[in-house]
Amino acid sequence: TASLVVAPETAIPLLPSQLPAGYVESIAAHLRSANQAALIGMPLGSFAAGYTNSVIGLGAGDAPYRYDKHHLVPFGEYLPFDALLRPALDFLSIPMSGFTPGPVHQAALRAGELRIGATICYEDAYANEVRKALPEANLLVNVSNDAWFGNSAAPHQHLQITRVRAAEAGREFLRATNTGISAIIDHHGGLRARSPQFEPYVLEGEVTPRRGSTPFVRLGQWPLVVTGLLLLLGAIKRSTQSLHSD
Repeated sequence: TASLVVAPETAIPLLPSQLPAGYVESIAAHLRSANQAALIGMPLGSFAAGYTNSVIGLGAGDAPYRYDKHHLVPFGEYLPFDALLRPALDFLSIPMSGFTPGPVHQAALRAGELRIGATICYEDAYANEVRKALPEANLLVNVSNDAWFGNSAAPHQHLQITRVRAAEAGREFLRATNTGISAIIDHHGGLRARSPQFEPYVLEGEVTPRRGSTPFVRLGQWPLVVTGLLLLLGAIKRSTQSLHSD
């Protein structure tokens, strides 16, 4: 029996008020009886008060837990220049296009020995979004809805991005997507297991919580920025010397 179950982004695609009474509570009770914890993607909030693209933690562990997506996708999750463009969006009846961003820093999920840092969709394309949960988190999780990208290169690219984040952080990384590619990635970025695309599949495996800080966790992207600036200054200096010699 798995001690942690991870379901994709918007695995429950409805707001709490749209669900049958006791629906989420019944899932939590089932998980507790099996001594399991689960991370499940679903929107939280209401149309009146605002809503977030979130992951909820249910079952064993420090419940209730939620992670609200901070780095929202323009036009897909929020509308730039809202006052100007909102009438067109309302005319097209596009639902849930006005998500509220979550806080910059959010606590990790605690489930037994696990301290889980969560990201949603392409948040893991941004190294600093993943780094926020470190070094506290000893396991990283990304949930995504990759159905938007169909049979294109994007889901494969997203998997490669997640593998880079795992190696940077020195943490094992779980990906759960609704159409694939779900994966278990080791702390070197190696692909331990993966699901096929476009077919029902339950990916199972073992993970090892890891502690400590890699140079990236400690320093972030500053070494790259400084190196880039030094190279730029060196190129400018050589160009200047070449002009003077001419």
